[in-house]
Amino acid sequence: MKTNHQRTAFITGANKGIGKEIARQLAQRGFAVFIGSRDLAKGRETSEELCRQGYESTFIEIDVNDPVSIRTACGTFSQKADHLDVLINNAGILEDHGENILKLNTEMLDRTLKSNVIGPILVTQDFMQHLQKSQQGARIINVSSGAASLKDMNTYAPAYSISKTALNAVTKQFAGALKPHNISVNCVDPGWVRTDMGGPHASRSVEKGAETIVWLATDAPNPRRVSSGTTNRK
Repeated sequence: MKTNHQRTAFITGANKGIGKEIARQLAQRGFAVFIGSRDLAKGRETSEELCRQGYESTFIEIDVNDPVSIRTACGTFSQKADHLDVLINNAGILEDHGENILKLNTEMLDRTLKSNVIGPILVTQDFMQHLQKSQQGARIINVSSGAASLKDMNTYAPAYSISKTALNAVTKQFAGALKPHNISVNCVDPGWVRTDMGGPHASRSVEKGAETIVWLATDAPNPRRVSSGTTNRK
């Protein structure tokens, strides 16, 4: 059975952290939210938790490292909704543990690029058919990082930093390609957030980390004026 909600959102990596909080805030704003996660147990748990709170939420299994899983997730989504208004590429990894570029493990770099760069490209490509059916002008949001900034980049987490810089470039490429299609594309630095990745001493709560992403998904200027760039709206 397909959702009757006018607004729909699909979030990858939505089973915890910022992704879960984005889903919660969008559900509060009247979206039917689709919880994308490769962890079946946590993904279902998050979706069921939102449903118990009175929101419409559907779990869809997706591993952004696996093209077949992405295509399958897209097919599952087509059975649940007839359009997609917001796609949030949030899933990503950080495996660097104090290494610098001089001793960077290239196998780790390959895994990081596959998850943080190639994954969002494939997800966006496959879900494009649904984004183009949005009646409101669809929005694509890529979750980037301050570590991607070339101006401030030093030696921190080279694989992760390189991948997020590449994701910013991916955002610009999609923004240019989608100018004729009424689809806005942005990337966001959520700041240093208290998640499994950010750690317990991070300066921002998940609520604050999700804030700009939710703003871009809902209240940002009309997506007919397609924009791109890394945003950190405090």
